[in-house]
Amino acid sequence: MTTSKSTQHIVRKRQVIKLGGSMLDELSDTFFQGVKKLQQDGIQVVIVHGGGPSINQELADRGVTSSVVKGFRVTSAEAIGIVQSIMIGQVNPSLVHRFNQEGVKAVGLSGYDANLFTCDLLDFDTYGYVGKIKSVETEILDTLLDAGITPVISCVGKTESGEPLNVNADTVASRIALAVEAESLLLVTDTSGIRIQDQPQTEVEPQAIYGWIKTEDIYGGMIPKVMAAIDCLEAGIPSVKIVCQKLNGTVITNEGAIA
Repeated sequence: MTTSKSTQHIVRKRQVIKLGGSMLDELSDTFFQGVKKLQQDGIQVVIVHGGGPSINQELADRGVTSSVVKGFRVTSAEAIGIVQSIMIGQVNPSLVHRFNQEGVKAVGLSGYDANLFTCDLLDFDTYGYVGKIKSVETEILDTLLDAGITPVISCVGKTESGEPLNVNADTVASRIALAVEAESLLLVTDTSGIRIQDQPQTEVEPQAIYGWIKTEDIYGGMIPKVMAAIDCLEAGIPSVKIVCQKLNGTVITNEGAIA
């Protein structure tokens, strides 16, 4: 992946917050207060969001079948048009409106805007119109963030020729976090981080997570969350946090990356 950055060197504190599609209708005032508190503390915030439930509903309403393979939505030619229209036309502006309503200045973006991210096909025979990010252009993000505006990014990418592609939200969040040199990536969930034998874990390393999965102390829906976090660490992000809407939870760090 290539990344284009502005030439002027400015030290910035940044965090990327990834919101799963299932979280969007449940966001509370507490979450937005947390975002404002980060900004008051001098941290620039980028939001990346999914939209799975809304897409699923529209696909069902139109009778378009869809499946998930290895965490990726298989996206047909018919489905990609629906994904694009729902994400860019409905989910993103609705979320942007909510941020602005709550006093957080926000602008909606997708991969199309200022060539934010350009993609190749991941594996057309297996996944259809699903993209893997090839390059990220950060100039638009730097401009917005330095102006005190929060970018809210939907996970619709494009090929160099402009064809729309569906991109996994965790992938977009991690690539954006790397490109803007974020200090951490926050994965907002409906749980307050990792709990082992009902004890909250404030900071853990991947090796401990693998052990807890084997002993089934980590199970069910938490497994894909922690695996997504580890994937982000392996991509080069210094720390990943699994947090609740209060933005409190578990910090996952890779000892090898910070040694």
